[in-house]
Amino acid sequence: MSRKGVLSREVDNLEIVTINDLVKALRNTLGKKGMGEDDIRSLAEYLINFFGFEDYAIDNRLNPNDRDVFYMLEEIGLLKTEREEVTIKRGQIWRIHYWKLNKQKIKELGKTQDTKDSKEGDKFAIYENIDKEMWTRSR
Repeated sequence: MSRKGVLSREVDNLEIVTINDLVKALRNTLGKKGMGEDDIRSLAEYLINFFGFEDYAIDNRLNPNDRDVFYMLEEIGLLKTEREEVTIKRGQIWRIHYWKLNKQKIKELGKTQDTKDSKEGDKFAIYENIDKEMWTRSR
């Protein structure tokens, strides 16, 4: 697949992933496994620094520790990999590996978190409607 093909496909899908989308998706995945809120926010910022306003990052930019993090994020579905083969002089093939944001999964996980939060809020909303006299103890 040519890079031009990937770019033209992405132009059709203009949905943007924000840092808040990443935080929600990470909270709903890694947060449930015990990762703290500060670490989730740091990981979202770390990830957005690689991608910026793009949907893909070139694997060559990653050091081994970065790559380990990206593989972990791929396992939970937030990232995908893609490979392009380019023929260079003398018939040699040059392989380029890309990491892509799985925007659909990130948005889906963010919505799941929002839905859960709103359900929890509804569960306790009943107490706001009870008259204050009901809370007093009669002797």
